[in-house]
Amino acid sequence: MKVSTRGDYASRALLSLALHDEDGPTSVRDIAERTALPQPYLEQILLALKGAGLVKSKRGVGGGYTLARAPEDINLAQIVSAVDGPIQAGDFGQPHTDGACDHEGQCVLLAIWANAGDAMRELLANFTLLDLSEMTAGEQPWPGE
Repeated sequence: MKVSTRGDYASRALLSLALHDEDGPTSVRDIAERTALPQPYLEQILLALKGAGLVKSKRGVGGGYTLARAPEDINLAQIVSAVDGPIQAGDFGQPHTDGACDHEGQCVLLAIWANAGDAMRELLANFTLLDLSEMTAGEQPWPGE
């Protein structure tokens, strides 16, 4: 599985909101400046994240985006799924069982691809925005350390 640019940008934008949570609503322009993301694309991504219930928006003076839930209640799997759809290693369908495979070796590979998607989803679900904020601040070790 490859995390798309859209998934990466969504994660970066929400991490920025988490890092500045106490500042109140943040404009798309400010998020774009802090993250070096293109503003028009970021606007589309934030709309998808709003539709998924991960951010809220406030209009008018002092408006902008805020997290819809606490940073510890939003994980990377939710963010990526909100903008990219289900996390899976491929769109191959479900494996057959009991030898009912259509082609030689197909079912065992379908099972492996499904397991790879499950592992990726589980890995991303283990990292919340709070974790990422703490890693950014040096309060938690980075993954793999």
